[in-house]
Amino acid sequence: MLWTANTIMRKFSSSSAYYQNKLKLALIGQSLFGQEVYTNLRKQGHKVVGVFTVPDKDGKADPLAVVAEKDGTPVFKFPRWRVKGKPIPEVVEAYKAVGAELNVMPFCSQFIPMNVIDFPKHGSIIYHPSILPRHRGASAINWTLIEGDKKAGFSIFWADDGLDTGPILLQKECPVEPNDTVDTLYNRFLFPEGIKAMVEAVQLIADGKAPKIPQSEEGASYEGIQKKSNAKVNMAQPAEAIHNWIRGHDKVPGAWVVIDGKPVTLYSSSMLSGSVPAGQPIEVEGASQPGLIAKSGLVLFGSDGKPLQVKNLQFEDGKMIPASKYFSSEETTSLDLTDDEKKMAEEIRAIWKGILSNVPAIDETTDFFKSGAASMDVVRLVEEVKQKCGGVQLQNEDVYMATTFQSFIQMFIRRLRGEDQEEELVIDYATKDVNNMTVKMPYQCFINGKFEDAEDGKMYNTVNPTDGSVICKVSYASVADVDRAVSAAKEAFYNGPWGKMNPRDRGRLLYRLADLMEEHQEELATIEAIDSGAVYTLALKTHVGMSIQTFRYFAGWCDKIQGSTIPINQARPNRNLTFTKKEPLGVCAIVIPWNYPLMMLAWKSAACLAAGNTLVLKPAQVTPLTALKFAELTVKAGIPKGVINIVPGSGGLVGQRMSDHPDIRKLGFTGSTPIGKQIMKSCAVSNLKKVSLELGGKSPLIIFSDCDMDKAVRMGMSSVYFNKGENCIAAGRLFVEESIHDEYIRRVVEEIKNMKIGDPLDRSTDHGPQNHKAHLDKLVEYCEIGVKEGATLVYGGRQVDRPGFFMEPTVFTDVEDHMFIAKEESFGPVMVVSKFKDGDVDGVLSRANDTEFGLASGVFTRDINKAMYVSERLEAGTVFVNTYNKTDVAAPFGGFKQSGFGKDLGEEALHEYLRTKAVTVEY
Repeated sequence: MLWTANTIMRKFSSSSAYYQNKLKLALIGQSLFGQEVYTNLRKQGHKVVGVFTVPDKDGKADPLAVVAEKDGTPVFKFPRWRVKGKPIPEVVEAYKAVGAELNVMPFCSQFIPMNVIDFPKHGSIIYHPSILPRHRGASAINWTLIEGDKKAGFSIFWADDGLDTGPILLQKECPVEPNDTVDTLYNRFLFPEGIKAMVEAVQLIADGKAPKIPQSEEGASYEGIQKKSNAKVNMAQPAEAIHNWIRGHDKVPGAWVVIDGKPVTLYSSSMLSGSVPAGQPIEVEGASQPGLIAKSGLVLFGSDGKPLQVKNLQFEDGKMIPASKYFSSEETTSLDLTDDEKKMAEEIRAIWKGILSNVPAIDETTDFFKSGAASMDVVRLVEEVKQKCGGVQLQNEDVYMATTFQSFIQMFIRRLRGEDQEEELVIDYATKDVNNMTVKMPYQCFINGKFEDAEDGKMYNTVNPTDGSVICKVSYASVADVDRAVSAAKEAFYNGPWGKMNPRDRGRLLYRLADLMEEHQEELATIEAIDSGAVYTLALKTHVGMSIQTFRYFAGWCDKIQGSTIPINQARPNRNLTFTKKEPLGVCAIVIPWNYPLMMLAWKSAACLAAGNTLVLKPAQVTPLTALKFAELTVKAGIPKGVINIVPGSGGLVGQRMSDHPDIRKLGFTGSTPIGKQIMKSCAVSNLKKVSLELGGKSPLIIFSDCDMDKAVRMGMSSVYFNKGENCIAAGRLFVEESIHDEYIRRVVEEIKNMKIGDPLDRSTDHGPQNHKAHLDKLVEYCEIGVKEGATLVYGGRQVDRPGFFMEPTVFTDVEDHMFIAKEESFGPVMVVSKFKDGDVDGVLSRANDTEFGLASGVFTRDINKAMYVSERLEAGTVFVNTYNKTDVAAPFGGFKQSGFGKDLGEEALHEYLRTKAVTVEY
C-alpha cells in the first residue's frame, strides 16, 4: 500500500494536474504537529478555510492557532463539540459555514461529531501514531514500547464511527532501536515523517488516487491511557520487559518501584551491556536481587539476571535527581554569580516570565511545572535560552531535573562554567612498561562514548610480532555489538549535538583531537610498534605523524564545504533560484587494514568526521590497540558520545555485519581485492550503500638508464622495503633498463647487507618484523613459488633465524611476465625485478600496464619529456616521478581498475562522505 502511494506521488508530482488539484481544507486539531501540517499544506497550494482547535490555556494560544491567526485564517476555539453525547448545533453550523471539502485531523484531543466527520465531500482523515490495527487508542507510542514491538510507525486513515477503525489510506514504519523512548521515536520519525505523510495523503485525495483499505481485525489491539496507579514495575520479569515498561511510561505517567519503602519513579532506562559496574547495593521491592547505585546510574536486574540501567529518579515531592546521586547527602550550594552571570540570569528570568505569563512574578522558588508549564513549554524554554545564551548545550531533560527557577539558574551557570560535566570516562587499561614508558592501552569495545566488554564477553589475544608474546586480551565484538554501535552513531547523527553543531565548532574539536594525538605521539608510536611491528622511528614520523597532519588538514575543511548556485531557465512569469547543498551521509562504516593501523584510521575517519558524519570503525583484528587508544583521546577532545565507535573483531563477523547493516549509508574499506568485491556485493544487496575501496596493488616502477643512479637505488629500495614491504603502494615489480640492470642489482644487494634487522623499538633498526605469523608464512611460500618458477633468488627469501616474525629482505631477478610473482602482490619485503631492452619505452609501458591493478606507479629518468610521456600512459591512480612513497594529506590517493575506486586525502576525500542536494525555489 505504501509503495503504491509513493509511486502515485512520483507519477503525478511532475504533471500540471498535480498543481491544479487542490482542496479546501478544515484543520481540526492542535499542537506543534498540527501547526506544521497546516503550514506545509498551505505551501503545497491547498486552501485552509478554517482551523478548529482548543481554547487558550492560561492566556496562551495553541501553536496551531498562533500560526493560523497570523496568516488570517479563520480560527475557532470551541471548548467542546458535544454536550451529553449530542452535537452542539451552533458549533456544527459554524463549522459547516467554512465550506471544507476535506477534514484533516493531524492531532485532535476532542470528540468530533459524526455529522462533522462525514460532512465534507471527501470526509475526514486522521493521523494515528501506530501501525493499525495494532495499538488503537490514545497511548499508541507508549504501548509500542511497552509491548516491545520491533517496528513502530503511523497510519493515516479515513475516520468512521469506530475508535481508530476506519479504512487505511497509507502507513509508514521504522525500526524501534533498543533504547528508543517516546521522545526519540517521535522526534526521529513519527513527527517529521508524519507531517510529510499528511501532506502526501491530502494530495492523493485531491488527485482521486487515495486508497481505502479496510482494517483487518487480526492482530488488532486497544490499550487505554496509563495511569500512575497502574504503572508500577513488575520486577519479576526479564530485564528487557522491565526496560520496555519503563521507557514506555517515560515521561508520562512514569513507571515506578518501591525503594527503601518509598515509591520512586524511574526515567531514562537503557539495557546495560558488558560488565556490571561497581556500586552500592539498594533494596528494590519485588526484585530478584538488590539494585546497585553506580556512577552511571541505578542498575536493576531482571528475573533472568540481566542488567538494565536507569539514569534519573523522581520522588513523591516531585524532586528529580540523577540516580547516581541517590546516596549523596550534599545539598546544592548557592553560587556566587559574577555581574555578567547576574545579567544573564535576569535575561533567563524574562524568558520564564514570557512562558509563565499567568504568574505575577518569577522568584527563586517558582516551579516551572507547578506554574502550569507543559511539555511544549519545555521545548520553548530550552530553545529560547540556547538562542539567548549561545554556546551552552541544554536538553529538555535539564528542565525536568531543575524545575525551580533557582535550581535552573544554578544548573545553567554550572554548565556555562564547565563545572557540570559528565562523569569521567572509566577505562580498564592493559598496561605495559616498554620503550622507557608505561603505555596504557584500552582493550574493550568503544560504543556510545564508553569502553565496555563485548556483549557475549568474548576476548582474543593480540600478539607482539617482535617475539610472539601476548600483549593483552581484546574484546571480540559480536553482531549485537555492531548493532549497538550503529544505533549509537545513528542517534548521535540525528538527535545529538554533533548533527546540530556549527561546522567551525566541529573543526575546533578535530583540531583539539589532533593536538591530543600530538601530546600522546610517543605512546601511540610505541603501541603501534609493539602491535604492528612498525619500526618506532617510522611509526613516530609516518604512522602517527601523518595521522596528526591528516586530522589538522580536514579540521580546516569543516567550514569550507560549499555548494553552488546554478543559473537555470526561468519558469516565466516567475523566477527561480537553484542552488546545491553538500550534506553528510549519516552513519558511515570504516574497515581498516593492519599495515598502518592508525594512519589508515586517520585517512578515512578525518574526512568522514569533517563532513559531519558519525562512524563505526573496525580495526584489523591483529592490530586493534592504537584505534582503541585513539577512542580514548576522542573523549578527551570533547567529541560527543556516539559520534565515534570502535568495534574490534573479525572481518567475517563484524565487517560483514557492517556491509549488511541497513542503517549504514557509506562503507570505506582498505584491504584485499577479493574482500573488497564481497563488501561491494553485500553493500549493494543490503541497502545500496555508498562504497569506496582501496584494494590490492602490483605497482610498477620503471627505472631508465638515464636516471640518477644513487637516487634510483635509494628510492627503489624504499619503494619495496618501506614499512617492511607492508605498504599498499609498494613497487610490486621493478623494470630496469638492460644497460644498467646488473649495476643496479649489485648496489641494491650491497645496501641490503647494511640494513639492520631487529627490535622495532631500537632506534637504529631499519627493518622490523612482519605483522603476524600467517603473513610471514605466506611470504616464505611466495618466495618458494618464485624459485620453483625459475626466477633467480639473488638475496633473502627466508625467515630470519630469531624469535618473532622476521623476513629477510629479498631480491628476485630474471622474472618473466607469466610468473606468479610477476602478477601477484607479496605485500612484503620482496623486490621483483625484470629487465627491458634499452630504448623500448612503449614496450615497457605495455608490460607495466599488463595488470588488473592500478594503485600506484613510478618512473626514474632525467629526461622530463620521457617522464611526462610515461606518466601520462601509466594506468595508476598515483604516479611518482624521480621519487616514491611521497604522499601528502592534501593530495588525493586511490586506485584504478581492481585496485578500487574513491579517494582518500585531499578535497576529493570529502566528497566520498557527502551527498549533493539540488534545491530550486520559485519566487
